[in-house]
Amino acid sequence: MTLLPGDDDTIVALATASGRGAVAIVRLSGARAIDMARALGAFGGAAGGAIDPRRAQLVKLTDPETGAPLEQALVTAFPAPHSYTGEDVVEIGTHGGAVSPTVVVGACIRLGARAARPGEFSRRAVLLGRMDLLQAEAVADVIEARTQAMQRQALAQLDGGLSRRLLALRDEVIQLEALLAYEIDFPEEDDGPIAPERVTTAARALDEALEALLRTAPRGAMVRDGALVVIAGPPNAGKSSLFNALLGESRAIVTAVPGTTRDAIEALLDRGSGLLPLRLVDTAGLRDTDDEVERLGIEVSGRYLAQAQVVLACGASREDVVHTQQVVRERTMAVVVPVLTKSDLRNATDGTGDGDAVPVSAETGAGLSALLQRIDAAAPAHTPGEADAVLIIRERHRAGLTIARHEVVAFLAAWDGGALPAPVAAVHLLAAREALAELIGAVDTEEVLDRVFRDFCIGK
Repeated sequence: MTLLPGDDDTIVALATASGRGAVAIVRLSGARAIDMARALGAFGGAAGGAIDPRRAQLVKLTDPETGAPLEQALVTAFPAPHSYTGEDVVEIGTHGGAVSPTVVVGACIRLGARAARPGEFSRRAVLLGRMDLLQAEAVADVIEARTQAMQRQALAQLDGGLSRRLLALRDEVIQLEALLAYEIDFPEEDDGPIAPERVTTAARALDEALEALLRTAPRGAMVRDGALVVIAGPPNAGKSSLFNALLGESRAIVTAVPGTTRDAIEALLDRGSGLLPLRLVDTAGLRDTDDEVERLGIEVSGRYLAQAQVVLACGASREDVVHTQQVVRERTMAVVVPVLTKSDLRNATDGTGDGDAVPVSAETGAGLSALLQRIDAAAPAHTPGEADAVLIIRERHRAGLTIARHEVVAFLAAWDGGALPAPVAAVHLLAAREALAELIGAVDTEEVLDRVFRDFCIGK
């Protein structure tokens, strides 16, 4: 990849969250990082003492201009190329708070360092080959993960799982191009040295592999944001109480007054242990009403129902459960799980007549485990044993794979039908290969890099 103006600067940033804390870390990266640390008093100061790589040293940092004490810090050097960025990196561990790390960053800037832009450390790691673009995105995903499932998937991507899969697909495209080259290089042969069926078989196998990876996108979205589970039912059916009971905390207002919930309330339930996170939504009671605010809340409920993966059709009686099922099935394609709420107030075996409803009590907690098992079984993208599978998590990945597959399909149509000469049909394979290379970061596309790193935190 091409270095841009400023890419060879020595950069500095606070690598930990700002605010009150026990420890803060200031990170330097670039050709002058170690010299700047020396100027602050590290590694023997200007006299140039020996550096013990990757070993923290307790030093007294001083202002390079006045000699006044700055901070007592732990300083660690990571000489190139064995560092996060691939450049010389120095990490300075200061006391936490607002002042200590700020004065160290300010001293580095006075020595000529430039304040790092968001994601610039990771960007340099990509530019210098320490990681690919997918792994850099995984760094951000680890930081932003809201669930254990997302964190595990991000760590798997950071380890190169998705990169290896895409590189293998790219190799398949290259192999297909090599097969096609025989057809191009030996036009005098009727069939060429390679049978056309062999090219077709290889292209179809590639198409199937791309399609299989794209099919993981719905599950990837659930791992990232949680499976959307909407709690629906008439007013005063115990929806908010069930919502709170599943979360284990009071997030929704619970009263005996019908229509208390006027808007949808969301919460993420992270259960760990390889289970899919659930994005629970408590919705307004489904009924006809003249109240303008309540009516708007019911419209919001309808939009959630249309997007849901699972709907809990709640009712305090079997008649309410049956009616709720009928209402929600007109508004959603999701799996509908009937739930008989307030089971502590009646015979817990009471149901919808066919025993399909799950009896639960938000008051006693009875039936909640059984309900979660039903939700897990109903979530369409949840398959046991897939916890460590390679998944498509980001829209950029899905879009790139879609382009690659579209080009392979276009090639197959041209090749099988003989509509285009082999050299022209091969253009589709080139486009597919470039789409996959752009995902990994093997193509020098500055716009892609800017898009990926613009949302990174400063210092990473």
